[in-house]
Amino acid sequence: MRLKAKKASLNVFKSTQMSTHVSHRDVWYTGRVQGVGFRAQTLAVARGFEVTGFVQNQPDGRVYLHAEGTDAEIDAFLGAIAERMDGHIRNTEQRAFAGLRTCDAFTLKP
Repeated sequence: MRLKAKKASLNVFKSTQMSTHVSHRDVWYTGRVQGVGFRAQTLAVARGFEVTGFVQNQPDGRVYLHAEGTDAEIDAFLGAIAERMDGHIRNTEQRAFAGLRTCDAFTLKP
């Protein structure tokens, strides 16, 4: 049992281990992205990457994602979302910028 607890702790991302100055990516997804588990799937994908941020449904039917981390980690994370949600995403719009980290975990917002 002690070995399992140690393994589990190795997979937990803590933003305090990362730089406070990071890349940010805002992404808006359109398509069949609400009511299909998109946010829950995104949260599951995020657990495999060193990113912080959130994903949130928008009133206009889009899903908004804010991710923070290194450019390479964010690119890989977004690629994994595209692969996981293939067939649901019709279009994406992105905005990239750099700044201070504003999130300490990756979360769902309503």
